[in-house]
Amino acid sequence: MGGVTSAASSPAPSSPSVLGLAPVIPVVVLHDAADAVPLARALVAGGLPAIEVTLRTPAALDAIRAVCEEVPEAVIGAGTLLTPGQVEAALAAGSRFLVSPGWSPRLLGAMKDSGVPFLPGVSTVSEVVTLLDEGVTEMKFFPAEAAGGTPYLHSLASPLPQARFCPTGGIGLASAPSYLALPNVGCVGGTWMLPTDALAAKDWDRVRQLAQEAAALAA
Repeated sequence: MGGVTSAASSPAPSSPSVLGLAPVIPVVVLHDAADAVPLARALVAGGLPAIEVTLRTPAALDAIRAVCEEVPEAVIGAGTLLTPGQVEAALAAGSRFLVSPGWSPRLLGAMKDSGVPFLPGVSTVSEVVTLLDEGVTEMKFFPAEAAGGTPYLHSLASPLPQARFCPTGGIGLASAPSYLALPNVGCVGGTWMLPTDALAAKDWDRVRQLAQEAAALAA
């Protein structure tokens, strides 16, 4: 996110940011693409328009296509990207932003070339500094709780004020406000508004209610 420049390529125009779309980005794992549209509608109705569909299941790309076609008010993105080929497939499916748990030079180059906002994953100071050196200022902090949580991110704010983060991993409704209060956090990623039993029962109204609680964290 935010115009990556690498030694092997010329500067690219900055992409718009996804960090300001909502305080919470739902991180969705879908096993049935037929659930994608009603789930997306429930999340959007609850105030969470930015939705990350992880490429962890065979249904993910079809789910992204379906939401793009039928829920235009959703800002659908692809997560758990590990290879340039997955970046290409995610873009072909209609993804409007990209998220990775970590990054390599090849993956970073592909995300930069995509022309859409992206969040490469980091968990160490050296990774953050390296991305800043590449011109990337917006990143995913993962796995947030296991990697040090709010104390860790707070400690980065002074020496690395340019970096802004979307922490993801182990965050829930109770802990999200402490992350969102940090000056270097733009939003958080989470799954707590997508309980397994609600998805299994296709209880989209419950998902909408939980999304409303999450969206209210911006107040």
